[in-house]
Amino acid sequence: MKPLKPFLLAAGVLAVVLGAIGVFVPGLPTTPLVLLASWCFYRSSPRLQAWLLQSFLGKYIREYRDKGGLTTRKRIYIILLMATMVAISTIFFIKTLPIRIIVWVAGAIGCIVVGFVVPKAHSKH
Repeated sequence: MKPLKPFLLAAGVLAVVLGAIGVFVPGLPTTPLVLLASWCFYRSSPRLQAWLLQSFLGKYIREYRDKGGLTTRKRIYIILLMATMVAISTIFFIKTLPIRIIVWVAGAIGCIVVGFVVPKAHSKH
């Protein structure tokens, strides 16, 4: 694992930065990025992972871990937010057709992943 350590550290830092931006920018998925950062730090730097868990982003990791996934309500919210931001971006801001298509495809993939791949939260019984 030693040769991968610099790569994992860099990937973790990048994921933290993008995840933090995602808190303020609708459509950028905060939770998956923060989970990726946590995994990267788990493999490369326990000190950075401990810092991440104590930071304001740690709540996303704890919520995901405690519930075992995303609640249906949060899943619907994320999908609607992503679809809205993709629509606004491609209608009002992106003028080039190939770029529009890339954004539509990326948005569709993101919605499918959140809807069907990301684990569902455990129900309370």
